[in-house]
Amino acid sequence: MRFTPRIHDLYVGKVVLGTVLLVWAVLLGLDVTNGISGQLRDVGRGNFTFTHAIVFTLYTVPRRAYTLFPTAAVIGALMGLGQLAASSELTALRALGLSRRRLSLSVAVTLAILTAGMVLCMETAGAWGQTQADNLKAAAKFGNVARGMYAGLWAREGDTFLNAQSGDLVAGADGNSQLQLQDVRLYQLDADGRLASITHAANAVHVTDSWLLRNVTRTTFAPRSVQQDKLPQENWPSKLDPAALAATLGQPRYMSAADLSRSIDYRTRNSLDARDYEEVYWGRWFYPINVLALCLAAIPFAFGSLRSGGMGKRLFLGIMFALAFWLLQLLFGRMGTALRLDYRLAYTATPVLMLVISYWLFKRRSS
Repeated sequence: MRFTPRIHDLYVGKVVLGTVLLVWAVLLGLDVTNGISGQLRDVGRGNFTFTHAIVFTLYTVPRRAYTLFPTAAVIGALMGLGQLAASSELTALRALGLSRRRLSLSVAVTLAILTAGMVLCMETAGAWGQTQADNLKAAAKFGNVARGMYAGLWAREGDTFLNAQSGDLVAGADGNSQLQLQDVRLYQLDADGRLASITHAANAVHVTDSWLLRNVTRTTFAPRSVQQDKLPQENWPSKLDPAALAATLGQPRYMSAADLSRSIDYRTRNSLDARDYEEVYWGRWFYPINVLALCLAAIPFAFGSLRSGGMGKRLFLGIMFALAFWLLQLLFGRMGTALRLDYRLAYTATPVLMLVISYWLFKRRSS
């Protein structure tokens, strides 16, 4: 069906846009305030100050806006349509011959434009801002640790520089979590500042007061020769704090889709578990579908029980719909992880279920 915007579409879209932005601003303001209070716990650690806490949180605003948008969209859409219903404007539009589908389409187009903007925001400003925030915090708290967007993790231990492309918390033999770094390189300098050796390890696991390097290849540079040795594993005595390193590692849910794709390819090539990255990656692709499905499933309530008004009722229904949707999404995602299913199937289940509910409600309202 071809959609040509008319005056009534623009009016409905304007009302919904205003309520969505209002709800979005309130939710974002509360989340930013909560984020600042959460960062205050780290004030005083290293050189981390109150100013750092403020700047860190401001860097994360685009990412927070992206996360909160689905909830703001469904609550704002319900409140906007409820406002039109309370003033009998929905009844007047229906009397002019506009169908529920047409009015819902006006809302969907408005939300689709906002959703496209949010996807672009997360892939650019959101991922960049989170990286800058993590780098700022790492530099303030741990002077010998830094992280680059494409160069991975960097740390210094005396005359040795460590570089790791990624890292994860894994279960140790004692049941406690251990930090495991992937694709590790140690650059050792001599007393004159020249490169003395490069040690490459497939991974490194922190044990008591040392790091266990596995699949080690060491290249030693002498004045007139180069020697290469290979070892199955080796202990590297180091006082590098694993908590400090873990704090600087980027989390998959904050990465851009392009970086997630590269991480998945890297882990697949090296026979590493990439499911945590795949879960977030496919969640990004299904984000627009989830937003529209969630809102379309909630819209039918605006045409019936909400026409008499009731701001509290609209707000309650919006929150309940958003919570139910994301709980179902979380449930199907965890089932996909436990059963090792394709995440595309897991992420398809929730929007399909919501669209079925939406269709049934529309049929019921129309009968």
